[in-house]
Amino acid sequence: MTVIRPTDPCSICSEAVEPHTESYCNACGRLFHLNQREDLPGRDCGTVSLSETHLALVFMCSACLEGPEEAVSPTLDAVLDLSEAAQTAGMSEAELARAAEAGRVSHRRTAGGALLFERAAVEALLRTRGQA
Repeated sequence: MTVIRPTDPCSICSEAVEPHTESYCNACGRLFHLNQREDLPGRDCGTVSLSETHLALVFMCSACLEGPEEAVSPTLDAVLDLSEAAQTAGMSEAELARAAEAGRVSHRRTAGGALLFERAAVEALLRTRGQA
């Protein structure tokens, strides 16, 4: 199982995903909310069904349920380098780099050492800071 951080955003609503609502779409592979507990509150940004062909559970996000033309797919506009992400977040590059290293915003470091961020993760960080 993939370990999510409290700041990892849902691909549908861009809000943070809690462990009891963590699901990954079998069509696009993206993280989305699906409340798997009746005793805890949580939202559903997709569904789960039983595949009669494979006798397995199939998890689908709302975007993929709407059809292939509406499926969530990453684009270059959704990926920001450290400078672009800092500008979007209204933070200095050093402050954003510290937030990334502390696990407050999901990121990826390239082989060359550059930090990359998804726009949705930066926007989620803004919401947690109360500035969105």
